[in-house]
Amino acid sequence: MSRLRETALALAQDRGIIRWRDFAAAGVTSATLARMVDDGEIERVGRGLYRLVDFTASENQSLIEAAKTAPRAAVCLLSALRVHDLTTQLPHAVWLMIGRKDRAPTSASRLQIVRASGAALTEGITHVLQDGVEIKLTTPAKTVADCFKYRNRVGLDVAIEALRDGLHRKAFTVDEFMHMAQADRVARIARPYLEALV
Repeated sequence: MSRLRETALALAQDRGIIRWRDFAAAGVTSATLARMVDDGEIERVGRGLYRLVDFTASENQSLIEAAKTAPRAAVCLLSALRVHDLTTQLPHAVWLMIGRKDRAPTSASRLQIVRASGAALTEGITHVLQDGVEIKLTTPAKTVADCFKYRNRVGLDVAIEALRDGLHRKAFTVDEFMHMAQADRVARIARPYLEALV
């Protein structure tokens, strides 16, 4: 086995899903990678994303693929609610928040894209590790505030249920939620629902 193949296999074993640019940075050529795909050692799972053929996927595989495809985007809304265990729904796609002028990513996984700017884009973002991959994720308070902001996309009932569950499970305080609601400019809309629950 050639040194380049060994390097590529070691990278894929170490990182699970790997981007083309990571192979290139390690000196693996596109020809070597193409031969490995043809030989059934590595498979292409998305644009510029590869993994070992016998790779065991975790339950968060779609989140990991989305994070590799769009490292600047934050997992939000229904996907973040699921990670924070604030919903019983299984989202049919990975929800990502990107900047107003950012190019929308493409992925093998289904993606739902929302756009934001200013404080709505930058506040309430945390970084978590999933299977060794860093994922940007909205905090529980930010996630619920976003549900009110994008209520036309996810449904007002989802936002109210998430607010109720978040307060009941003490995932966030009233002050944390109102701070995020102000950043999203939905404090006036969310306040009556909050007052009814508190």
